[in-house]
Amino acid sequence: MIQMILLLILTTLLAAISIRFAIIYALANNIADHPGGHKQHDTVTPFVGGIGLLIAFSIALIVLFHNQPEFWIKWLALGIAAAIVFIIGLIDDIFHLNYKIRFLAQGIVALIMIFMGGVQLSELGTLISNNQVLELGLFAIPLTMFATIGGINALNMIDGIDGLAGTLSWITLLLISILAFLGGDQANTTLAIALVGGISGFLYFNLRYSTQNRARVFLGDNGSMLLGFLFAWLLVDLSQGSHASMTPVTAIWLFAVPLMDTVTVMLRRIWLRQSPFVPDHNHLHHILLHAGFRIEDTVFVIGTLHLILGSFGLAGLYLGIPESIMFFSFLVIYTGYFYLTQHPWYIMSSLRHLHNFLGLLPTDDYGVFLGSYSAREAETLVKMVCKELGPSVDSWVHVIEQQSSNDYAEKRYSVAVNIRLSSTDYVTDEEISQYIAKLSRRMMERWGIRVRQFVKRNIKNDRRIKDIGNPLGGNFRVSERRSIEIPILMFEAMFDKLAIERNNHSEESISETR
Repeated sequence: MIQMILLLILTTLLAAISIRFAIIYALANNIADHPGGHKQHDTVTPFVGGIGLLIAFSIALIVLFHNQPEFWIKWLALGIAAAIVFIIGLIDDIFHLNYKIRFLAQGIVALIMIFMGGVQLSELGTLISNNQVLELGLFAIPLTMFATIGGINALNMIDGIDGLAGTLSWITLLLISILAFLGGDQANTTLAIALVGGISGFLYFNLRYSTQNRARVFLGDNGSMLLGFLFAWLLVDLSQGSHASMTPVTAIWLFAVPLMDTVTVMLRRIWLRQSPFVPDHNHLHHILLHAGFRIEDTVFVIGTLHLILGSFGLAGLYLGIPESIMFFSFLVIYTGYFYLTQHPWYIMSSLRHLHNFLGLLPTDDYGVFLGSYSAREAETLVKMVCKELGPSVDSWVHVIEQQSSNDYAEKRYSVAVNIRLSSTDYVTDEEISQYIAKLSRRMMERWGIRVRQFVKRNIKNDRRIKDIGNPLGGNFRVSERRSIEIPILMFEAMFDKLAIERNNHSEESISETR
């Protein structure tokens, strides 16, 4: 136990130190990921997080050669395969390899693992019948290759926001280390503990916390592919043979969230006749971001879900629950996961209620309030706004009836729009102005409506508060004295920390804010 604790401390420190120097070198040589496209970040970020994991893995490999030299061929195979995966991942990060080349390299790695390392799926346990083990026979090698390649890419696909892949990996490896330790598997305990330390050092630079508002380093393909391969090795090795520490079905519970997310996204892309290898915004973390969760809160929620599922898998193992029941339970959970993630509008409201219940801070939104209009004008306005925003903008449109002291007056309505640009988590004032300027230009060109950006009122800039330039006094609006030749749309766009739905705006609050 003391040796494992020392190993954990050593790998954590060395991983953190190596990543720190790797960041400096990467920035100096432009070995970094640049913002754009489907990517969530908006700054140049090095993708050298895999360096820390490689250092931690190398220390574990040295320990394995020292403690169990009789298995030197197995450890050599593990080292060679890991090195190939890391190098291919790094080359892919820099030069963007064709997916066929990546798959070829991953297939070679899987064959090294099978034939040189002796690690392969030979049976799937009692998935169908409690009395008969499902032997794979001739399907052992192709299924092992499929599982290995799938594991390598699953973690890579879910690595979409700061801290997510690292957090899920940390949880899985922690559970694996506990399982291997209780099962008396010293070799896999050593490997898992060392990787827990490596990821801990990486997460120091990758997670978001009070003194770090964005990731300073990414895993990159070099890190995510290396981790994915090591997961495949550990889960297969621990679940096979006469001295297995767990059942094969337990492995899918320990890797639940990356597995479910990857399978779901790929099935969806294939169903839509799209390439399964083209990135999109249909992962679980994207759904949570659209529901108003910050990136750090999204990581917390998904990590908690992953921990619950992994713990359930371990509980089923140690309580002796039949493997068939555990397998079909997983299928039931996955079916629900698949359905809800493909129909996110069914759970969006529940997710927002969960967000409020947990007391989490919302993402930065743009609160938009559009004038005072008749019913027909409001209807037309909603159509215009929705057309201009388009499906690529995360937005909610509300029509709110305004209160009036005159019962006989025509009812007036405010159109409230809540906008969040999902391309980035932290939006600058300049970016806000640029977006509003583009929208203003389109509204003027297409609809003849002049749009102006809202400026947050205070004593220094609010003419109504100071009653400057208003000879009539009272609440007479500056906009009401302007020329009516060109329609003026009261367009208020502000950096609002609370979403409209969360604030539960009343007609009075809307009228006061306009």
